[in-house]
Amino acid sequence: MRIAVGGLHTESGTLNPVPTRAADFRQLRGAALLADPYFAFLRGFDATFLPTLHARALPGGPVDPAAYAAFRAEILDSLARALPLDGVYLAMHGAMYVAGMEDAEGDFIAAVRALVGPDCRIAASYDLHGNLSERIVAALDIFASYRTAPHVDVEATMRRAVAMLLRAGQSGPRPSVVWAPVAVLLPGERTSTEDEPARSFYAALPKREGGGVWDVSFQVGYVWADEPRATACAVVTGTDPAAQQAVAQGLAARWWALRHDFAFGMQSAPLAKTLARALACPTRPVILADSGDNPTGGGVGDRADVLAALVAAGVGDTILAGIADAPATQAAHAAGPGAELRLSIGGTLDPSSRPLSVTARVLTLAGSGTDRQAVLEIGGIRLVVTERRRPFHALDDFTALGLDPRAARLVVVKSGYLSPELAPLANPGLMALTPGAVPQDVAALPSLRRRRPCFPFDPA
Repeated sequence: MRIAVGGLHTESGTLNPVPTRAADFRQLRGAALLADPYFAFLRGFDATFLPTLHARALPGGPVDPAAYAAFRAEILDSLARALPLDGVYLAMHGAMYVAGMEDAEGDFIAAVRALVGPDCRIAASYDLHGNLSERIVAALDIFASYRTAPHVDVEATMRRAVAMLLRAGQSGPRPSVVWAPVAVLLPGERTSTEDEPARSFYAALPKREGGGVWDVSFQVGYVWADEPRATACAVVTGTDPAAQQAVAQGLAARWWALRHDFAFGMQSAPLAKTLARALACPTRPVILADSGDNPTGGGVGDRADVLAALVAAGVGDTILAGIADAPATQAAHAAGPGAELRLSIGGTLDPSSRPLSVTARVLTLAGSGTDRQAVLEIGGIRLVVTERRRPFHALDDFTALGLDPRAARLVVVKSGYLSPELAPLANPGLMALTPGAVPQDVAALPSLRRRRPCFPFDPA
């Protein structure tokens, strides 16, 4: 089988004022795409895979229309040159918002369908925080999405999608995708599959597969995108539409019944209360998540609210990783280790973010080009500043800078639920309900284009 591979993978918060431009995407083409560890799983399949373009960016603000148009055109051109094809595999996120456009994935996937024709099978893998639409469902033959949040089944999901694509190329009825939207839209922090009721709900999905039901997925949706397609939904791939519809509607009804039961998996409160709770803990390390400015959820990552609270409280033995601040990072690299600087920290990207003036000593420098980091000492706080927006969710992110989160009294990260590497270290983990582009008080979010009624925006 001849299968083309590509995709556009990002998550866009419509409250984030920082546009996502072409340079923000990691772009894989040709042999580099197939050789990349992200797509290494393809080597286990008996098919000829033809690379197009895979562009992936850290969640952020709306995608620049020119960047989207260029990526879209490149993938379509690659597909046209690869014809004839037996299948197309698209590795997506599903929550991309292009400035001035509704349903960017719908536009992209429909264009792929129009180019390859009705006989070519198209499969897509999604993040469970992606948003679907009728246009997307109609253009796909096969769909699979993550069943874990935090996401530890990314490769397994991609394998599911490709395995079904090869299965569809064999004899038998052609698969289709059936979906059932449900008017619930909650943040990932309240629907983590580490916590009930999402844990049991998602664990039961594979048990509904069999016969003409090939794959059962469920989308939490992406709440920080104010557009009509943002909603939870069940999505079922198979060859028995009646059975698929029954499964999808049953899951949608179950999610609706559970809507009031979803809660934060960590102790959560406004910043002042959360910080007081953290400082009262006799155990270590306490890990505090600055949830409203979480870059992996679509936040900006440049807010200094937590830093200001730590400085005001005179807190020591703390690691704060990190704040996106290119000027501060560049100043630290220009001055070098040991230098003492007067710096303005934060507020370099988001106009609503208030900077903090501090005196800092440069401890450690790392990175190169436009992706440099610096560790600054402010009293007893070791602050990481970065030239580019980025998360600190893996232990290697800390150890590369000479920092050991296991030894600190308090560790602050810009995150919602904690990553799989940090969560086991937290003793305990606390979530601060902080301001930013991805706040947890989702019912108060603007809903200019969101489809209503929808829980929790409308009580039900």
